[in-house]
Amino acid sequence: MRARTRLAIGAVGALAAAGFLTGCGDAGSSGTEAPQQGASGAGCAPVAGDQLVVLTDDKLLQNTDNVIPAVNAKVATPELLAALDKVSAALDTPKLIALNKAVDVDRKTSKVAAEEFAAANNVTQGIAKGSGGAIVIGAGNFTESRTIAELYRIALTAAGYQVEVQQIGNRELYEPALEKGKIQVVPEYAATMAEFLNTKANGKDAQPVSSPELDKTVAALKAAGEKAGIAFGAPSAAQDQNAFAVTKAFADKYGVSTLSDLAAKCSGSATVLAGPPECPQRPKCQAGLVEVYDFKAGSFSSLDTGGPQTKNALKTGSASVGLVFSSDGALAAS
Repeated sequence: MRARTRLAIGAVGALAAAGFLTGCGDAGSSGTEAPQQGASGAGCAPVAGDQLVVLTDDKLLQNTDNVIPAVNAKVATPELLAALDKVSAALDTPKLIALNKAVDVDRKTSKVAAEEFAAANNVTQGIAKGSGGAIVIGAGNFTESRTIAELYRIALTAAGYQVEVQQIGNRELYEPALEKGKIQVVPEYAATMAEFLNTKANGKDAQPVSSPELDKTVAALKAAGEKAGIAFGAPSAAQDQNAFAVTKAFADKYGVSTLSDLAAKCSGSATVLAGPPECPQRPKCQAGLVEVYDFKAGSFSSLDTGGPQTKNALKTGSASVGLVFSSDGALAAS
């Protein structure tokens, strides 16, 4: 679904890798590591199933990566921002999951999925006419970004702008184009963009500015954006961030709905955590689960970053819990 780099997986935080890798063992030929020290309970063996559910991050391990429109400051008129904010008001995570399913699973184009969503959710209703003119919306190189860019196109067209959507590539390509005004609008993610601008301005070792609290993240984002000539609209309720999923059959069998439940009931030798190779070291992946929830998996299966390998391991009963992205179309109820 996506090719973008997730800050939460890619950044090594203050949690030292050594402290959380103790006892993880060397990877075996299957890619599953030896039992983790401290995981002395029975744990929860994987349970196969077709439907995946995300466990609630009740202690706020992850930061707030809410979808938010980023706009070149020179064109960020109140009318333009108000039109984009109509999209934000219509989006939440379940709706974003459904949009991604429409494109990634049902094989509709981003344009068609966006048009159907806009009609069903009255996105253009009440949009005031702006000053007009040409607007280029940049999209990242993954379907979710393209679909949201098409929603922005629909809203800005209703506001009287002449709008074109261009797929630009990754953030390292489109963010400088946004600063320079070569593109005027791009869909963004609050925490990831805040840290991108933070490290760009202050170096890769800059103190993080994003937070599990959306208001704090957006305040930091807008402050960083002001220095770069980028304005931001209202954040949506839709989040695309790291999440941990199990099968519905697993959740029902063991009575887990939150990460606290998982830690209390499933720390132990039978529990298999699946994720990307760097997960054991990362503060928003296994290391964070240990630090924040005191969750100790019995073993770790090194697979992909929220991709088909991890989801297949969950569905086939090879993994108990796995790292996914919270807006993945595969999470749509069957």
